[in-house]
This record gives sequence, structure tokens and C-alpha cells, in this order.
Amino acid sequence: MTNLVERYPSLPWIAPFAVFMLLLVVSPALALAQPWESILRVAVLVLVVALVSGSIVRGLRVQHAVASIALGLAVCALWVAPDLLIPGWRSHWLFQNSITGTIKTSIAPAELADPLVVMLRIFRAAILVPIIEELFWRGWLPRWIVNNDWQKVPMGTYTTMAFVGTALLFASEHGPYWEVGLLCGLIYNWWMWRTKSLGDIVLVHAVTNAALSAYVLVTGKYEYWM
Repeated sequence: MTNLVERYPSLPWIAPFAVFMLLLVVSPALALAQPWESILRVAVLVLVVALVSGSIVRGLRVQHAVASIALGLAVCALWVAPDLLIPGWRSHWLFQNSITGTIKTSIAPAELADPLVVMLRIFRAAILVPIIEELFWRGWLPRWIVNNDWQKVPMGTYTTMAFVGTALLFASEHGPYWEVGLLCGLIYNWWMWRTKSLGDIVLVHAVTNAALSAYVLVTGKYEYWM
């Protein structure tokens, strides 16, 4: 694995995200019952992160813990605010259409009767996804946009194209929630530019997702677990 990473230095930054996206497509087709679907998905992602990106993850350091936690909570509030404040907001054609798709949860409420499924879902949302996505969205992609020889680009460096482009692409990943995804992407990019710390961005993202998971379990709005 070391030789492979040395030959393809982008691999630790891209591979976990590529596998994550692939599983989103493949898992429904496998039609595995819970908890096996959740176990398989988490196991594969943990294995890829550990084997391919382990050295990067172990090197992550948080420099602004309090501010990053506060920002993560604020982003979670921003994520749910439109639907709370404006009835029918998410039903508008701007958010649910043939391009962005329609709102649907990837897990049936009845399946959440299994505590193991709940724990694995929270673990995936609050731990795995922040690491996997931030390696790609803030750790690699903006630097590659700035310069194809991206290893020479310091962490947190942005051009206007890199800043806006990554935020737009991040928004596109979130389907019917694209507008809050865009704001989230812009905020995360700003914090990355401000702190130059990938560890802090992972923490912000982790807090956002953990708080959103708590919101889902308390309110039963499982559509946020897409």
C-alpha cells in the first residue's frame, strides 16, 4: 500500500470518497437486510480509510476546538432552519425536481428499532463522513484546482474558482438540500481558509453531523439521513 500511495499521492485523499460514493449506488442494489447493510458499509469505509488514508488521519490536529464546535452547531441550525421556519419550503420545485432528485431517506424508520443500526448510522454520519468528505473537499480538490501539482499548494489556499467551485460541487452532492449544502460548503471553505487546519474542518463537519443526527432521532425527520 505504501508503494501505491507513493506512486499515486492523491489516492489517500480521493479513494475513501470514491468508495463512499460507490457504496451509495451499489448498496441499494445489494438489497441486504439490516443490520448487515450498515455493518458492511461501515466496515468497508473503515477499512479503506485505515489502509489508504491512515497516516493523514492520524496526523490531524485541532487548533481551534471551541470555535470549531460552535461553528459546527451553527451550521446544523442553518441546515434545518428553512424547513422549520417556512412551511412547504422543501416542496418547491427548486429543491425537488428531475435534476436534484426527491427527498427520500436511505433507512426505513422501522429499521431504527435495532440499536446497532442506530449506532452505526451515527458513527458513519459523525465520524466517517466528516473524515472522508473533508479529505476530498477541503484537503485535496481546492489545492488541485489551484495547481495540478497540488502537493506544492499549502492547505487552506484558495483562488476564487477553487473557493466557489468546490462549494458548488459540494452543494450538488446534497440533492434537494442543495441550497443549505451550498451555504455549508462556503462556510467550511471559509473556515479552512481561515484556520489552514484540516483537523478543525473535520471537527466542524463532525459536530454538524452529530447534531443533525440528534435532531433526526428527536424529531423523527429521517429525511435528513439521506
